[in-house]
Amino acid sequence: MRFGGRGDLPREVGVLAIIAFVVALGFGIVAPAIPLFARDFGVGRTAVGLAVSAFAFFRFVSAFGGGSLVERFGERLVLTAGLLIVAVTTGAAGLAGSFPVFLALRAAGGVGSAMFTVAALSLLFRVAPPTHRGRAAATWQGGFILGGIAGPAAGGLLAELSPRLPFFLYAGFLLVAGAVGMVLLRNVPEASTAAPPAGVDLDAGPVGLRSALRSRAYIAALVANLGVGWVLFGVRNSLVPLYVTEELDRTVAWAGAGLLAGSLAQAIALLRSGRLVDEWGRRPSLLLGSTLATTSMLVLVAPPQLGLFLLSMAVFGLAAALLASAPAALVADVSPARGGRVVAVFQMSADLGAITGPLVAGWLTDVASFQWAFAVSALVLAAGLVATLALPRTERSGRPA
Repeated sequence: MRFGGRGDLPREVGVLAIIAFVVALGFGIVAPAIPLFARDFGVGRTAVGLAVSAFAFFRFVSAFGGGSLVERFGERLVLTAGLLIVAVTTGAAGLAGSFPVFLALRAAGGVGSAMFTVAALSLLFRVAPPTHRGRAAATWQGGFILGGIAGPAAGGLLAELSPRLPFFLYAGFLLVAGAVGMVLLRNVPEASTAAPPAGVDLDAGPVGLRSALRSRAYIAALVANLGVGWVLFGVRNSLVPLYVTEELDRTVAWAGAGLLAGSLAQAIALLRSGRLVDEWGRRPSLLLGSTLATTSMLVLVAPPQLGLFLLSMAVFGLAAALLASAPAALVADVSPARGGRVVAVFQMSADLGAITGPLVAGWLTDVASFQWAFAVSALVLAAGLVATLALPRTERSGRPA
């Protein structure tokens, strides 16, 4: 493990980023095939939606249990077991002969995904020193972003050949990621021969969830992460394509262009956002990210214009880079040592947003308008801004603000 100069990150951060890239690449490959494969069983659109949401729902409800497993058995074992569960259930889903079996396997995969994510974040927070936690979170998130950009294009082509093929390929990617974790994350606490810097205790016990919930920094991180899940993983994917085709009266290609603009802006901004969080401070970085995110949604409340839509997606991408780094760094400051349940609740806040955001926004669109849906989404993001304003004004990296 390496903590050297200001530009250095522990080796484990790079390993986790590689694993994140492989996982996101595989998920992007399989995502376009899930609706097609489910439709092959002759089910309706509601059942197809259930096949998509079952993974996210079981990921949400099992995350807290995954955090308890991390505290009991350690990050490396839980991370590898989670990847193995997703690999086996995904490969088996590609062989499923009925829709109920396919649905059950997708649900079981959500449990493994929760185990992997909570374990990986717990390890990331534990090995990163206070002065580098923002950069560690940005590096980890960058792996997901790059994999998420590359995966869907290949997935669409593979699904045309066979809707089962992406499932087998994703299972293979997960096995590779699990092997990387087993080999390169061995004996993490003993990997450092030199004494870690001040503030990093690899042998410290986990922080209790009740203690964390008394921290304004932790609450701000939870509220901000809820907004990220609501918009980035929920509303953006479910509502934006309909907004472009129905409200802007453009082709779905323009929706893809907007989503791509957001992803590229986020990927580019991640190169600097982590350093900004570490050197400028958690509080000002989170304030900037929450302000940009809220503004990006308010832009869509205005009368529909293609230029404003593209601007909104790009601005939200910039905001998402900060919101991927600052809340995670705050959680690491609160619970740097195997806080499995603390990390689990943090992850659950984003999953809750991803589950409820599309439902609430979709209902508002049906009963009112797209503008109302975007206005409520802006309010959710603004709640993170309010929670951040409640944080104390303190010094820079390694501190709560």
